Amino acid sequence: MSTAPVFAIIDDDEALRQALAELLEVSGYDCMTFADADGFLSDYMPGRFICLVTDLNLPGKSGLALQQQMRCIDPGLPVIIISANPDALTRSRCLASGAVAYLIKPIRDQVLLRHLAAALGRC
Repeated sequence: MSTAPVFAIIDDDEALRQALAELLEVSGYDCMTFADADGFLSDYMPGRFICLVTDLNLPGKSGLALQQQMRCIDPGLPVIIISANPDALTRSRCLASGAVAYLIKPIRDQVLLRHLAAALGRC
């Protein structure tokens, strides 16, 4: 297993998880996928991940709860939250908690890639 920093993708929808992973890999990024927050946390090591893309609604710990936890554990880790929920209040809560973006499903490839580049300072 590589120790190079990678993107983490967390979504309980396996098809979406794999589609996002393929998009990142075709775009030249390495990534690891997880079905839930606990799976990600069990694999987490400081410096391993360069960005976290997480669904808002996950089984167990929500994406927002995970993002808030990561602010304590790894405050420099950019977090992008994805959701099928276009609610402005939820979006505001996520961004106020430190998410660098809140994207609504279905996610356009170029929009996600633009936010990933911005999160990494590669604009």
